[in-house]
Amino acid sequence: MNSKNNHGFTLIELMMVVIIIGILAAIVVPRFVGQTEKARMAAAKLEIRNIGMALDRYEMENGAFPTTEQGLNALREKPSSSPVPRDWSGPYLKDDPKDPWQQSYQYRRPSQNNLDYDLWSWGPDGKDGTEDDVTNWKKDK
Repeated sequence: MNSKNNHGFTLIELMMVVIIIGILAAIVVPRFVGQTEKARMAAAKLEIRNIGMALDRYEMENGAFPTTEQGLNALREKPSSSPVPRDWSGPYLKDDPKDPWQQSYQYRRPSQNNLDYDLWSWGPDGKDGTEDDVTNWKKDK
């Protein structure tokens, strides 16, 4: 056999491929850093809209939104406290909704910030009233 017919890669060629892959990774990876938190914020906004639709259906069928005391649980089980819904045909939600940070969504009726009710997530920091809260009353920036 002739050694000139050997078609393997040299160490230098392999090192060049590794360097090129490293450069590409250095360019691409920083673009995805921080995207996880943005995705969680978007998911929380979407879930607030979905819960809002369930609340709207509850109000259409029963004539009023649940009270703060009845809370979002009124969307899963018929409330027995006053005002007892007149035509509860739920459940309007299957599960107790959790935000992407595994905290319960907050609900308040009567509202302090919105026309009908306040619905919000404490956001990534888990604290109420901070800039990262995801709400049904703040407009997207």
